[in-house]
Amino acid sequence: ALAAAYQADPQATLVAGATDVGLWVTKGLRTLPHLISVGLVPDLHKIEHTPEGLRIGAAVTYTEAKEPIAALLPDAGEVIRRIGSTQVRNAGTVCGNIGNGSPIGDGPPLLIAAGAELKLRCGDVHRSLPLEEYFLAYGKQDRQPGEFIEAVVIPQPRPGTVFRAYKISKRFDQDISAVLGAFSLVFDEAGRIATARIAFGGMAATPKRAPATEGALQGQFWTDATLKAAQAAMKTDFAPISDMRSSAWYRQTVAVNLLTRLFVETAPEHAGTETRLAGWKEQAHV
Repeated sequence: ALAAAYQADPQATLVAGATDVGLWVTKGLRTLPHLISVGLVPDLHKIEHTPEGLRIGAAVTYTEAKEPIAALLPDAGEVIRRIGSTQVRNAGTVCGNIGNGSPIGDGPPLLIAAGAELKLRCGDVHRSLPLEEYFLAYGKQDRQPGEFIEAVVIPQPRPGTVFRAYKISKRFDQDISAVLGAFSLVFDEAGRIATARIAFGGMAATPKRAPATEGALQGQFWTDATLKAAQAAMKTDFAPISDMRSSAWYRQTVAVNLLTRLFVETAPEHAGTETRLAGWKEQAHV
């Protein structure tokens, strides 16, 4: 019924928790002639473990998704507990945070680094794509008229995976990120970085991977020399802007520093080094 309703009026505004769309009305004083709520669609409330991975339906809130995601990726759970407030997490959805295409949404960088796949539907036609490919440009996503997000799927981390995520904001709680960095490294049996997936929010017009940095890491041992090469590469991956939350210089500097923090927490020579607040639980290799 949702697919039929949205296909009949693709100009309608889809609403889940309305934590973003609500501000269009209350702050932007916009008139939205046709709203379609997905909140009561049972199929979209499902959280399932499938052969592809953890499938999170489009109406699942952050509160509902936090523990299942944290069971796969503890650091992602630590970031989720800082998204908005309890009230926002109780209403806002994981897929709504994707659908609005914000460059500073906290969820997309986490999911991109984890290799998540987006599930879309238009009428009876279903398609999938890597989450990073959904974001085309500022305010523009790869979604056809009448097409909506059904779910996002997070794959099970491979053996040897280390996942870290860091949210940088002026306040620890209830604040929008200036920069959010998410890192997934897979180490082979020899100790080399077999694959690297790195994604940032707040560094570009969309949530964005860092391909040059990933290339500098892959196939290398996690050493000081590799870190320096990756730091230099990261400066070519992004050209952030200055705004009310931080300057371009600050964002670029912090992004490189987060790479250093990743190294301190995960490189063999620094094994066991703690950089977190009390209460954070160390994540071993999966």
